[in-house]
Parts: sequence; C-alpha cells; structure tokens
Amino acid sequence: MGNTAASPVSTASPASTAAAAAAPGTVYDVIVVGGGMVGSALACALGEHGLDVALIEAEPVPPLMAGEPAAARVSAISAVSQRILARLGAWPAIEQLPGAGGGAPEPRVCAYTDMEVWDASGPGLIHFDAAGIGEPALGWIIENRVIQSALLARAATIDALDVYPGVAVTGFEEGRNALGVRLADGRRLSARLLVGADGAQSPLRAWAGIDTMGWGYEQQAVVCRVRCEQPHHDTCWQRFLPGGPLAFLPMYDGSCSIVWSCSRAQARQVLALDDAGFAHALGEAFSHRLGPVLWSGPRAAFPLRLQHAQHYVQPRVALVGDAAHVVHPLAGQGVNLGLLDAAALAELLIERHGAGQDIGAIAGLRRYERARKGDNLLMQAAMDGFKRLFGSPLAPVVFARNAGLLATNALGPLKHLFARRALGFGRELPALARPG
Repeated sequence: MGNTAASPVSTASPASTAAAAAAPGTVYDVIVVGGGMVGSALACALGEHGLDVALIEAEPVPPLMAGEPAAARVSAISAVSQRILARLGAWPAIEQLPGAGGGAPEPRVCAYTDMEVWDASGPGLIHFDAAGIGEPALGWIIENRVIQSALLARAATIDALDVYPGVAVTGFEEGRNALGVRLADGRRLSARLLVGADGAQSPLRAWAGIDTMGWGYEQQAVVCRVRCEQPHHDTCWQRFLPGGPLAFLPMYDGSCSIVWSCSRAQARQVLALDDAGFAHALGEAFSHRLGPVLWSGPRAAFPLRLQHAQHYVQPRVALVGDAAHVVHPLAGQGVNLGLLDAAALAELLIERHGAGQDIGAIAGLRRYERARKGDNLLMQAAMDGFKRLFGSPLAPVVFARNAGLLATNALGPLKHLFARRALGFGRELPALARPG
C-alpha cells in the first residue's frame, strides 16, 4: 500500500527543471494509468511481487455477474495470453462468472478449435484446426469486460495494490525523484514510475512528449452480436471482402460477435439499416456461411488505424498496450501484444526492485523497449501487409493471394507453423508467459 508524504510540490511539464520538489501525496513504486485488460494485468503482476502499486481507471467498472447480457466487444485470447491470465489468478473468474446472490456460476468463454479464412474474390481458402498442431484449442473468444472484471477482482485481493476506480487523472507533475498525478477528486499520488496503459489517445504519452507515427485506414469496424440459423461449430470465420475483412467470432452462448471492417461510408449505411436490412446485408457479405442471420444486437463502430509510439519509455515513464501500439484487428492480436508488454515490463521491474535498483531509471527501462518493440513492429507490418494484400482489386494480386491461400492450406507443415506463431509460440517469452 502507498505511503503518505507531505512534501510540497510544483506542477510542471517534463521540460521543467530538476530542482522541482518530490511529488506529494500517497507514494507508490508504480502508478499504472488505465485499468483496462493490459493495465490491470500489469498491476496484478507487480502487486503480487510486493511492489506498491496504484491502478487508476477513469471509467467505473461494476463487477459482472452471471445472467448479464453478453457484450459485442471481444478479444481472441492466444494460448500465451491465457497462460498469463492463469498465472495472475484471473482465469477461473474469466471461465466462470459468479452467480448473483449465490446463484450458479456461468461460463463466459468460448474455446475455438478451428479457423476458416477465405477470399470473396476467388477460390482461396485456408483452414486451421487445433488438432493439427497438437493443442486443445487455437484460442478463446472472451468479452473484453469479462477479462477486465476478473483482473480487477483479482487486484482487489492483493494487499500491495490500491485500485482507484471511476476517477480520472486531470494532470501530471514532475518532481526530483518521482512523478505525480492529480486526480479529479483532488487526491495526489506519486511514484518512481508512471505506466501509460491509457489507450491509443494516451494523455500520459502526450504529457511525456512521446510522438507517434502511423496512419488511418479510412475504415471503421462495425461490431455487434448475431445469431445465425446454423451453429458456429466453435470456429472463427473470416471472409476477406474488397472493402475489408468480415469476422464471425464464436461466443459461449451460441451467438457470434461480428467485426465488419468497411469504409466509413459503408459503415454509416450499415449502422443506419433496420434490423431486417442489416441481417440481409450481413448475410450477403458473409455468403450465408452459417445460414440466414436470425437476430442481431445493438451495433457500434470504431475507427481503424495503425499507430506506433516512437519510444516506449522516457525517464520514469513507460507505455504498454494501445498506448504504445495499435494494430489492425483482422487477426485479433492487439490485446495479446499488450499482455506480452505487461509481462515483459513486469519481469524487468520485479527484477530491478528485488535488486534494490531504481525501477524508473531510463537505462533499465530501455531493456523493456528492446524486448517488445521489434516484435510489435513486426506484427504491425504483417497486419498492415495482409490488409493491403486482401484489399487490392488488381487481377494479378487477386490471383496470387488466392493461389497462396490454397497452396498454404495444402502444405501442412507451413500452415502449422503459421498457426503456432499466431498462438504466441516460437518466440522468446517473458517469465509470466513461459510454460511450466
């Protein structure tokens, strides 16, 4: 738990003089700004190992109970990410939501065993299955809020971790040996390290003066839940359309969560349709692979872009998850990359804290940046390349990609290599993500 300090402070930008007094208020080793899936995972990992941690989440996150309607925003969790969540003690609560008033718990996870991807412009198709690579599942489709709720519930049991829910950060302060935050309710906190897990528009990243590079895709992803005439067979389905990929992701209750990447104009049209019109348009776009769409829930849309921070670290500042990198969602890798960020940064900070070293020193933090930046850039480049490859209408490109899909599907070893890479295997992993 944090300690109280009564030192006076000044409010300053990172360019202020080093003569500023130490930041005031309650003092921690680490303050994590952003209590989403990645920030909560990092806070739990650090708190479990005895670092004093504050986790600040601007949005109230009420605990979820069995019987609540499923949400459309989901993540495809890889085997490596599942291992991280299990090591943090959050997986049991993710698998089974507690029942209200002592009622029966409810499964909220769908393990998918197969994946089928095909091109709307030709015969190209590739099918992955878990049995082919000797794994029980290719991954798990889980509502984002279920993962976040389970991690926050776990955080509440860790003595060294203080959670500040439903309160926004209104400013940052620089001190001599610490950085501070001001909260909307007037409280002030400080720490030797601030971690930005506060999303693609990260205020902490902006305050630290860390620039980003990237571009918008002039696309939006339309998301909602649907029910089809035929069962999803625990399979992730993805059709590459000229305007962008359309994914049907299997849900625990037999429904599917759809992610339809399309132009902004098409997204506006899709959102404006009545339920019957939307069901027809969606079924046509999906070539009625699971029969007619019988029901659809509320629709929402969010813009798609590629974004990467030029630096992941500054003195006493580190970025994780979407604050550091944003990828196209066509392969569902965003949260998996973020959880690996959290695991890598946690490993470094736990090691340095145990050795009595300054966890906010830039020399140490650069080890985290080196460990994660290359892997994240490689995944971003791959997703951007796939998006452009499958979005091209040029006849030679259409022919080549369809031939490539068919050839890869026929070559078992190559296909299995791709599948294992998508699961998170075949790379150097931080301690929290390793087997055993």
